[in-house]
Amino acid sequence: MTPIQPTPLAPTPKQISAVGDAELVRRIAARDQAAFEVLMRRYNGRLFRVARAILRDDTEAEDALQDAYLDAYRHIDGFRGGAQLSTWLTRIVINQALMRLRKHKRDRVVVPIGAVARANPAGEPDQAEADVADERSESPPAATLRAEIRRALEHRIDELPTAFRTVFIMREVEDMTVEETAECLSIPAATVRTRLFRARALLREALARDMDMATIDVFSFAGERCDRIVAGALARAGASAPGSSADA
Repeated sequence: MTPIQPTPLAPTPKQISAVGDAELVRRIAARDQAAFEVLMRRYNGRLFRVARAILRDDTEAEDALQDAYLDAYRHIDGFRGGAQLSTWLTRIVINQALMRLRKHKRDRVVVPIGAVARANPAGEPDQAEADVADERSESPPAATLRAEIRRALEHRIDELPTAFRTVFIMREVEDMTVEETAECLSIPAATVRTRLFRARALLREALARDMDMATIDVFSFAGERCDRIVAGALARAGASAPGSSADA
């Protein structure tokens, strides 16, 4: 009598986490949920930041990303490998975010993603960042300071026009190439460079204003410190005045 073979267990996301994108696509087309989970975890960071750059709202970006994943899941058969999977997914996320942006009309003045940017009279230099992050271990005060600086930078990034903000996130935060960014946004590579240059310039100007305002109050002397020094000096002056107990 032939023994009954046990039904093989479906692979877990951990077991297939190392497979390439082409194999993920094949498995997802066969409706492999574990492969779909691996794909989402692999690209969550990049795609969320792109959606967040357009929508400027964490919750809206999460919703747009979920819609994009479902769209990709339903139409995975349409991916032919002509572009990188990451590029294909990014374009879907951009479309979902832009549709959500138009629906809610939260940003009344939007620079169209596909519009040709204004020519920059100063040229289009791809300037390198002046500083890089310090990856050494930080003390709690240093970590707190870095978090405050990051929040200030995020606030200023949110104030950029949508087209500049999106390119800045894709190029500077996600380190996407000029060519991939251009393909995702359906704009020329020269426009990507121009928008990145303008985004950097606008950020520098905004952060410089923040620095100027903060410099006014640096090492602030008002308040408790002022009162404490005055009280201490008065007390010592009284103690050293003629006729005081200190002169007895």
